[in-house]
Amino acid sequence: MRNIVAVILGGGRGARLFPLTKLRCKPAVPIGGKYRLIDIPVSNCVNDGIRQILVLSQYNSESLNRHIAQTYRFDRFTNGFVSILAAEQTFENADWFQGTADAVRKSMIHIMSLQPELVLILSGDQLYRMNFLEFIAHFQATSSDICIASKPVSTEEASGLGIIQVNSDGTVMGFHEKPAREELSGLESPPGWVSDDRPFLGSMGIYLFKPRVLEALLTDHPEHDDFGKEVIPSALGKYRMTSFPFRGYWSDIGTIKSFFRANIDLAMPDPPFDMYNQFSPLYTRARALPGARLRNCTLDNAVVCDASDLNGAVVKNSIVGIRSHVDTGCILEETVLMGADFWQGHPQDPAVLRPELPPMGIGKGTRIRKAIIDKNARIGSGVELMNRAGVEEADGDSWFIRDGIIVIPKGAVIPDGTVV
Repeated sequence: MRNIVAVILGGGRGARLFPLTKLRCKPAVPIGGKYRLIDIPVSNCVNDGIRQILVLSQYNSESLNRHIAQTYRFDRFTNGFVSILAAEQTFENADWFQGTADAVRKSMIHIMSLQPELVLILSGDQLYRMNFLEFIAHFQATSSDICIASKPVSTEEASGLGIIQVNSDGTVMGFHEKPAREELSGLESPPGWVSDDRPFLGSMGIYLFKPRVLEALLTDHPEHDDFGKEVIPSALGKYRMTSFPFRGYWSDIGTIKSFFRANIDLAMPDPPFDMYNQFSPLYTRARALPGARLRNCTLDNAVVCDASDLNGAVVKNSIVGIRSHVDTGCILEETVLMGADFWQGHPQDPAVLRPELPPMGIGKGTRIRKAIIDKNARIGSGVELMNRAGVEEADGDSWFIRDGIIVIPKGAVIPDGTVV
């Protein structure tokens, strides 16, 4: 089977990832110091020879459009592409995307024009590696019309996911979108599919469809706007639906807490998602940047990316993104420092026209713990971003606290001596 079309859902407003999604959509959020979330599903596709990739986007899509245009350029012999399908007004549709299924419905004319043998539906805000060839082989071997990638989950995780009930051969017998904890009894799947500590089978939001089945489901029920809540339950009993068991690492990057944890885990010894011990490359924009420059620093469990300049800093359990500048006497602990889009003094640097702005990066003697510092931020000297009071939720001038994690938005300025 050669003609697989992948459709990556760009997500909605991304309210739970605010303020990281204030100026960009979820798939464009940086992760791991040099990547963006969209690089995960695209890389999984490219590694398995799936080269026809459509990305459906609607909100704050300029950053995503630019990244894809600068990153994914296939040669003329592959017929491959990564193309943005933004919400558009047409003769038939005058509204914006109303949900995941509605986004695919309004894009079906473009999907079906590629004459796909299968349509692979993916999320743009997850961290995982999956062999899609095994997924496709399972789909074919089970004579499926629809196949849902799934993994065993605990009781604590189950209420945040779609819960699949399967019989012993993997046929889907029930689907319940984000059931309340008191509704979980009786939703377990049989042994062999789950374990004692993870008795439920959670949907990963990754689907394979026969094109005509997908088209029929979306056409016959124009009121169904969401895959998990409506489309998948409506297909039960009408089509052969199976589950594909996935046993690897998977994280749904839907909240500030999950985003923070996924990044910090990348810097830990033997991380569950290991970028240093895999044979499946993770692709991103190729940049002509020098290596990181470190002087008199102490680093432990740290990832420091290209063109970073650290002088006399202590960095523990942290990610330091591209073009980061960290000055003398700084201490970063459990910090996701995304870096910068340009160097100090670049024509794009606002300080060229506003010299009163502090330099980009982290100023002298600043201490940061359990924080996310978005790109192009300017943190002054003697600043403390520590949340010593243990506040869970708060909004301040140029800073936010979500799930106890301090978040500094993109381009924010934090004056000297600020304490949060």
